[in-house]
Amino acid sequence: MRTPVIAANWKLQKTVKETEDFLDALIPEVKDAADVEIVVAPVFTVLMSAGRKMEGTNVELCAQDVYFEESGAFTGEVAPSMLIDVGCKRVIVGHSERRQYFNEDDETLNRKAAASLKAGLRVIFCCGESLGQREAGKTNEHLSGQLTRGLKGLDMDRVDVAYEPIWAIGTGKTATPGMAQETHAFIRSHLKSMFGGKADAIRILYGGSVKPDNVKGLMECADIDGALVGGASLKPDSFAKLVNFRSQ
Repeated sequence: MRTPVIAANWKLQKTVKETEDFLDALIPEVKDAADVEIVVAPVFTVLMSAGRKMEGTNVELCAQDVYFEESGAFTGEVAPSMLIDVGCKRVIVGHSERRQYFNEDDETLNRKAAASLKAGLRVIFCCGESLGQREAGKTNEHLSGQLTRGLKGLDMDRVDVAYEPIWAIGTGKTATPGMAQETHAFIRSHLKSMFGGKADAIRILYGGSVKPDNVKGLMECADIDGALVGGASLKPDSFAKLVNFRSQ
């Protein structure tokens, strides 16, 4: 059995006060959630205060990005050990916005993931195709390239994969459960080609306009093991409904 992961990616949102208020509202609503891992990824500036709020709870702190060096002349970057120092248990690597706006390639992301694992973090490694790639029938080709290069040589015991169709992020469009399952099944088959039987234990999250009203149908799919949530994670009541998807 693969324990589901419901992860909130806040992107460039929320001050320290807003984060603390959110967690004060969320934690009581999800404290009894069983058989699900709850993850919240705020901006760097609120990680320390968020980590203090999460201490002793069933909500885990996650960073949205990381650098692959531990120290040095890298102005503006944050090392894996620094994330652990403020309470992070996980980090997101390779989100489509990092690839698109900051020109991060698969080799760079592989280095980030490897450095994070070495430091003791879990990794949520993202992959996904654009609308043009999907319409051209190149989804599987594109995903296999991202996964082959990005996951090369990694210890997958502490890596979750997140499939995020770029055309469904923040657009209100969502892949139907059938479409999502088809792509997740391909991803798992490709992971098997890379890692053998270990692929059966790798969680594959779906990230593309997941909301309380569609999460249950997605989570019923055989190869969907959780969600990486953007907009619907910004309000505590909405995110709590996602975490408690079994009662929807």
